[in-house]
Amino acid sequence: MTLLALVSLQLGFAQVASSTNYQLQSDSINFGGGLSTSTNYTQESTFGEIGTGRASSTNYQLRAGYQQMQEVYIALSAAADVTMSPEIGGITGGTSNGSTSVVVTTDSPSGYSLTIEAEGDPAMQRAGGGSIPNYTPVTVLIPDFVFSNGGSSQFGFSPTSLDTVDLFLDNGSSCGSGSANAPLACWDAIRTTPTEISQGSGSNHPNGATTTINFRVGVASGAGVTAGLYTATTTLTALPL
Repeated sequence: MTLLALVSLQLGFAQVASSTNYQLQSDSINFGGGLSTSTNYTQESTFGEIGTGRASSTNYQLRAGYQQMQEVYIALSAAADVTMSPEIGGITGGTSNGSTSVVVTTDSPSGYSLTIEAEGDPAMQRAGGGSIPNYTPVTVLIPDFVFSNGGSSQFGFSPTSLDTVDLFLDNGSSCGSGSANAPLACWDAIRTTPTEISQGSGSNHPNGATTTINFRVGVASGAGVTAGLYTATTTLTALPL
């Protein structure tokens, strides 16, 4: 059977500072101004700031002051659809792998966050009915350093990046500790709620940061998986911080 993992993209924006009760994109130190409205217009004003306005050079643009506001740029490259390989025998079982990479580019001074989530639960569904269970780590919510199908069948993922979050970093034998990011290690399920996989601190424009997402299906011999085409649709979301 041929296994596919399909990736769609979504962009979003976040505020620089937030709490349960407020969100703050830009702040201003001044002695007057505020919001004024009428039937046809809305006006924001401020008094007391100095050195405001727009300035530019060959390499930079500066928008200084509350009224100018900063414009945060973020881009997420298109992720290629993934065809898992090789096909897995329904009786003998086996392991099938695939991967895709995306680049997040932002000029946000606070960096970015990249998350992944599945469209369905479990993520890997068979056309016409049936599914392959999500990967189940030995310790709840802590990825396994080594992929194990547990004597049945499972579908999981493992991210690799210079910006990989602590949850997927390892100490050479376990995940969620250490500072290494061993390839094809730290396996977890793709859930229907967002899981953060990469987080950059500071601007990475114009080069961006690459995250590679590895997918794996493991089917044990005699697991009784129905033959057919299995598809997992996932969403990657990049947010500036």
